[in-house]
Amino acid sequence: MNSVIEVKSLRKSYGDLEVVKGLSLSIKSGEIFAILGPNGAGKTTTVEILEGFRTADSGEISVLGTDPAIRGGAALAWRNRIGIVLQSTQDTAELTVREAITHFASYYSNPRDVNDVISLVGLAEKADDRARTLSGGQRRRLDVGLGIIGRPEVLFLDEPTTGFDPEARRAFWLLIKKLKEEGTTILLTTHYLDEAEALADRVAVMNRGEILEISTPAQLGGRAHAQARVSWREGEVIESEQTDSPTEFIKTLSSRFSGEIPELSVHRPTLEDIYLSMIGATNE
Repeated sequence: MNSVIEVKSLRKSYGDLEVVKGLSLSIKSGEIFAILGPNGAGKTTTVEILEGFRTADSGEISVLGTDPAIRGGAALAWRNRIGIVLQSTQDTAELTVREAITHFASYYSNPRDVNDVISLVGLAEKADDRARTLSGGQRRRLDVGLGIIGRPEVLFLDEPTTGFDPEARRAFWLLIKKLKEEGTTILLTTHYLDEAEALADRVAVMNRGEILEISTPAQLGGRAHAQARVSWREGEVIESEQTDSPTEFIKTLSSRFSGEIPELSVHRPTLEDIYLSMIGATNE
């Protein structure tokens, strides 16, 4: 697969504070790529540079073969190929859902059908309600609708499911997977580790302006090869053991019990365990 986003040695400072420190990454066509990191890690600044809203101090940046800092007619042609869902927007507050999406559709050369988009983001029953009357979760769905109306080749999603209830989040995940099936490349920032694990082909963990690691969710931080913790009750005491071979350990353990091993559990590190370990080590 060809790379549609290439970043080499990106740097950005505000005064004496360097918020992005020589960042490099490559995102492939059709990939869902998630950037994880605590507040202040530099995620939003990085994404805003890729979207063309901020300029880098130095480095090489290419999105769909174009420097996002480009201006003029070429910039308009480039923006026709990307979609953006910001953390929050209020500029359509007095428009109805249908009016807002119809208005944004006029910016693009080949927009999706407005009614299809309204249905895709779960706002069919709110289509004629003004944006200012929507709940927080419904407003985020509208933001997503505005981001996908132009059939973007690259879609930027900055904390897209903030305010969603669990059911709405999972419905949104299905939408994102459908966009991926259609060939859309998606760059996602999220604080939800389960969201990154459910959606992302690869994740980058970012902290203090630097990328600590880029990997698949299953392989991040050596997760696939990390030891398992086996725990069980023996008498009045909960015992536990770290092991590379939990199946063999449980076979040995079972010989000490006449039936089921009391309160047996096997735990491998979750993505959240690995993530917290990584950013904790750099925040001490």
